[in-house]
Parts: sequence; structure tokens; C-alpha cells
Amino acid sequence: MSGSTITCEEITFSSDNYKLKGIIHLPAVKNPPVVIGSHGLLSTGSSPKQIALADRCCKNGIAYFRFDHRGCGESQGIFEEVTTLDARCNDLLEAVKIITARNHPGNRIGIFGSSFGGTAAISVATTCHIDSLVTVAAPVNSNSLIDAAEKSLPVSKADDLNNLPLSFYKKNLRFDISDRLSSLKNILIFHGDKDSVVPVSNAEEIFRKAGKPKSLILQKQGDHRMSDKKHQAQFLDEAAGWFKKFLLPEKRMNGRTSM
Repeated sequence: MSGSTITCEEITFSSDNYKLKGIIHLPAVKNPPVVIGSHGLLSTGSSPKQIALADRCCKNGIAYFRFDHRGCGESQGIFEEVTTLDARCNDLLEAVKIITARNHPGNRIGIFGSSFGGTAAISVATTCHIDSLVTVAAPVNSNSLIDAAEKSLPVSKADDLNNLPLSFYKKNLRFDISDRLSSLKNILIFHGDKDSVVPVSNAEEIFRKAGKPKSLILQKQGDHRMSDKKHQAQFLDEAAGWFKKFLLPEKRMNGRTSM
């Protein structure tokens, strides 16, 4: 990461006896609030989206911690054996704990979650105190993921998607977090209205059930990967602004956020 006011440090921590690795991006301010990133199913903490968001957050005086979930990137574990929603949630919870301990208890924490990472982010945000949450293309249940896996396979050879057996999706990725959504608040939701992997109805359900403050940005002709450059720029502007609004003290008045 370039820039004289931003430094990066490697952090290693444990989750269910798996050693996980990540990098924290630090602005040149004392004890900044921190955003923690949870990447998508087949991604890593080094995704361009997370690196760009880390840079933007640091420019706003907010630290950013991006890490590889178990079985991904430089973290321990065999992906097919260790990947479930519960496992991803445990990883993220441990990341929250390590960052909170490092950054002094009471400091504000935000979470960013992309796709399956968004599902983990929502789940964790309903079990511990999170001050701000941003998700992109987060599925509420596993039905759309399994449907997408099945549709991507040749009729005569239903044996892999992204080099994974279809059985992996049916066994490891069974979940439904719809009953947790009413516990959410301070959430900004992004979704492409042409997402063929996770239907936009997932974002609409999250927004409908979440408490205020909340915001929904539907990106016209947007796909699951947010491949449009204009959508990426919009995401960076809006996500960084949302975190700044809820995590920085100067944006808060009398203990409540001005909307």
C-alpha cells in the first residue's frame, strides 16, 4: 500500500485452532476506529474491492483489517473441509475480538461483507455490538447459491463448479438468516439488479426487515461481481462515507448519529 500516512501490519490470529492471516491498514491517527472485511466464498482478503476500500477508509482516518478466512489465501485449512457459514462467522468474531483487544475496548468497529462474506457480516452483527455495517450482494439463504451451482453444470456432468463438487454446495452451504434481519441497524446494502448469482430480492428483504438507520443502493444493470467501473466508484464513495458517518466521533452528536 502506497502513501506516507498509511502503514500496514500483518496480524496472525486463531479461530477454532486454525491460524488465520490478515493485514491491518493504519492511518496516521491514534486509536482509530476499524472496519473489518469479510470476503466472498471463493475470494480472499486481498480482493481489489477490499484493498480499495481500505485505502479510502484510511484517508478518512479509519483503519481497515482484511484477512483470509480459514481454507482461503494464506490461512490454514482445506477449503472444502472447513467452509461453512458457522465457520466463517467464527472467523469474523475472532477478528472482531483481536482488533477490539488491540485497539482498546470501546473503540468503534465496522464490518464490510461481500457476497457470502456479507451473510457472515450480517450474522455476526446480530450477535455482538457493531457500529456500522456495509454489505454487497449478500444472500439471505443458500437457495440461490445452490441454484446457481446447478445451472452452471453440464446436464451430463454435475460434478464441479469453480472446481468444487456440487455436493459441497448442498452439504456445506445450507443456511437461512432471514430470522436475524430484524436485529440489524446502521446498515448500507449494495446489490446489482441483474445479479444472476444472488437475486436482488435478497437485498430487498434485508432492507425491508432491518431497523433504522439503513440504506439500500440498487445498481442498475449491476452484476454479482460489481464489474462496472462506475458501480465500483459509487461503492467506494458511499461505503467510505457510511463508515465515516457512523465511526468517527465528529460525525456523532449527543451519542446519536445525525441522519
